[in-house]
Amino acid sequence: MHSMSRGVNIGDRLTSGAVDAGLGVVFAAALATTAFAIGGTWGGTYWVFGCAVGAAVCVLALTCRHRAWAAVVGLAVAAGAIPIAWVADLPSEPSPAMALALAVLVGSAIRTLSVRWAIGIATGGLAVAVGAWFVAGVTAAGMNSAGWLTAVALGLWLRSLDVRRRTVAEQVRRDERLELARELHDIVAHHITGIVLHAQAARIVQRKDPDQLDESLIGIETASSGALAAMRRVVGLLRDTDDGAPATPGPEQLSELVSRFTGPPVRLRLPDGEPVWPPEVTSTVYRIVQESLTNVARHAAHASSVTVDVSQDRRAITVEVVDDAPPAPARHHRRGGYGLVGMRERVEALGGTLRASPRSGAGWAVHATLPLPDREMR
Repeated sequence: MHSMSRGVNIGDRLTSGAVDAGLGVVFAAALATTAFAIGGTWGGTYWVFGCAVGAAVCVLALTCRHRAWAAVVGLAVAAGAIPIAWVADLPSEPSPAMALALAVLVGSAIRTLSVRWAIGIATGGLAVAVGAWFVAGVTAAGMNSAGWLTAVALGLWLRSLDVRRRTVAEQVRRDERLELARELHDIVAHHITGIVLHAQAARIVQRKDPDQLDESLIGIETASSGALAAMRRVVGLLRDTDDGAPATPGPEQLSELVSRFTGPPVRLRLPDGEPVWPPEVTSTVYRIVQESLTNVARHAAHASSVTVDVSQDRRAITVEVVDDAPPAPARHHRRGGYGLVGMRERVEALGGTLRASPRSGAGWAVHATLPLPDREMR
């Protein structure tokens, strides 16, 4: 999906990278602490086994924590290390590093995997925790049990947040779908009116100048083709993306929208002349600007100005909405919220791209490109 998804995913990848870096530091510190503690109390090379199996599980938790097989392998390593350490009279397992890595694996599985896999891995983690009480020391067993309980609680909480987020997004899409159904009526009426006018003109031409009848028939054919193309695009949105936008008569409605805006001053630039766009394109441009200004009012009230620039060339319409609000980390995450979910799907269903992201220095930018149908480029 394409450019807006990439823009949103950049932030997700940065967050994931920060989490990975943090976990890496914590795992390294836990392994070093384990080695130092065992070396100081047991002496010799007793620390090697615990650090080796702990490092293996830490690597799994760091690199593959969202995979079911990684959790299974991690639990298997832990389950094997416990009796080996007991039989060989080695320091008790799981070590602090391994207990922490197991907690990450179990928590990630509960959050992201299917219910069946989540329950299975949580049960496996419980089995390891219970097994530690029989053969490991109280400290190791208690630490592993506490890690398992924390992983289950945190995993369930994050899973519930994800479910809620998806539910809200689906509700947004359903609401947009209802709006699009209303728009479909307006689009059909627009094109059918054109066909009726051409048909009426054809009857008049037939009586007065039969030689000119072909031109009227060509007009009917062109209007009919346009109606079919527009309806296919809009019905495609209903079927594939569940998003919509209210119909608007034309680009001039943007001036009225900007005049009603109660936030920072807005500078509006529109294409020269009176461009004629397909209704589904016109309404999408309107909704992009509307949603962008709504986001400015909600999250960038301290901006001193907003620029709305709508331009057109032979192939596409470009919409850019830019504000100059001072940076606020909490706002950056919210500016790409549910209001843009429908717009992203809708723009891409029309063959366009939508990107929303913070600007370098200050402010936020929304950039959309909508290709014009071939008939609009002639």
